[in-house]
Parts: sequence; C-alpha cells; structure tokens
Amino acid sequence: MSLRYSILTSGSTGNALYVEAEEHSFLVDAGLSGKQMEALFQQIDRDISKLSAIFVTHEHSDHIKGIGVLARKYKLPVYANEKTWRAMDGLVGAIPTEQKFVFDMESVKSFGSVQIESFGVSHDAAEPMFYIFHHSGGKKLVQITDTGYVSDRMKGIIKDADVYIFESNHDVQMLRMGRYPWNIKRRILSDVGHVSNEDAALAMSEVVGDRTKRIYLAHLSLDNNMKDLARMSVSQTLESRGLIVGEQFDLYDTDPKIPTVLTAV
Repeated sequence: MSLRYSILTSGSTGNALYVEAEEHSFLVDAGLSGKQMEALFQQIDRDISKLSAIFVTHEHSDHIKGIGVLARKYKLPVYANEKTWRAMDGLVGAIPTEQKFVFDMESVKSFGSVQIESFGVSHDAAEPMFYIFHHSGGKKLVQITDTGYVSDRMKGIIKDADVYIFESNHDVQMLRMGRYPWNIKRRILSDVGHVSNEDAALAMSEVVGDRTKRIYLAHLSLDNNMKDLARMSVSQTLESRGLIVGEQFDLYDTDPKIPTVLTAV
C-alpha cells in the first residue's frame, strides 16, 4: 500500500485532510466541530481513535475548531510549531502536555514508511506551515493552501508531486465586486491572504511534473468563487502555459461538506 488520502472538508468554513499509509494514519487540521469531524470519518469508513497524529497548519478557526475536542476524547498526539501552539492557547482548550508535540517549520518527521515535511507559507497567522507527505515507495502528496502567494522557495519545495491539494480561493473580480468590506478584501488580496484562481494556476504551471496526476482545487471561498469558475479559470491559465487538463493530469473539486473519495496516490 502507498499513501491514501481524503480531503474531508475544504473551504471558508472548515478544512481537514486525512492521509494513511500501511501502519499509520494522520489528520491535518480539524476545522469543524468534533461531531462534524466524526461524521466525516464515518463517511470514509475510518476510525478517529486509530490516528497516529494530528498536524496543525496554523491557528485560524477554520483549521483548529475540532482539534481540542478530538485530542482530549481520543487521546491523540497533536503536532504544531511553537508559535502556533502559543497562538492556539485559549482557542482549543486544555490539551494534556503528554499529547503536545513541537513540529518545527522546515523539518521532517518519520512515521514508518512515511516522512512528513513541513514548509512555511505566507499568511496572516503566527507561523503558518503546511505539509508534504513522502512515502518510501516514492510517492509525494503536497497540501498548500492559506498563502497570499507562492514564492520561488515554496515552488522548489513542492515541485513534481504526484498529488497536489492547491488553494484556489477566489475569483478576483467576484471578490472586488462582492459584499465584503474593503479591509477584508485588502487582506485576502494581500501577500498574507489567499491565492486567487489565476495565481494558483500560474504557480501550478511551474511545479507540476511528469509524475503529477491529480490536482485538487481547495479552500474555495463560499462568497467569492464557484467550483465551475475555479476549474475553468485554472484550466484556461494552465492551457495558456501549454498544460492541458485531462491529458497530463486531472483537476478535482473539494467540498465543505462532502469528503473526496479515499484514493491511493
């Protein structure tokens, strides 16, 4: 068995990614309530109590809402960097010290056949970082959302993965014309905000490789994006760079309420 994964929930209201290998299983973020997270696990026929670890990307509520409940109820180890732990203090409730672990940015932790690599992103949080899952069989899964832009450093780290879970947060025109107050619009459009459909596609065009087979468009705004629009915009931009969706790789949706099918990398 290689890596298998399901994007349990993705969007403005909550985010969570499940990844498993032979002897270990992992959760990245738990952005919905404990009960909602349990229901999502039931939908993919997996047991939360069997998780080897929960990894936290950053302290925003749509990523940590269920962390404390799940950690306490199922006695699960939780990993985050020190600044994120401090920022989460008071937001997730008390987690026993023996369940709290530090995962430094730009470092790697090994769990059996899986190596998990952390890397920093540009977002308005204490020290936001995301994760790459490397399997001993040579497979690579990358999750990159909640970043205002994708730097050359990030591109170098995430290049040529088998699977990408890539932020495609908003359509710029929908955001500019929408109901959000200008200070929120400015934050989203900033270098510490969220990546637009077009900018996501431009970054994808520089990192997809010969082995890339699937790209999931993630963290779509409920107010400033639509699945069809995101797919169309990303596809057109990739095509302008000579990358044809459906030939080299496929694009997939994610959803706030419906997990993606548990899939092998």
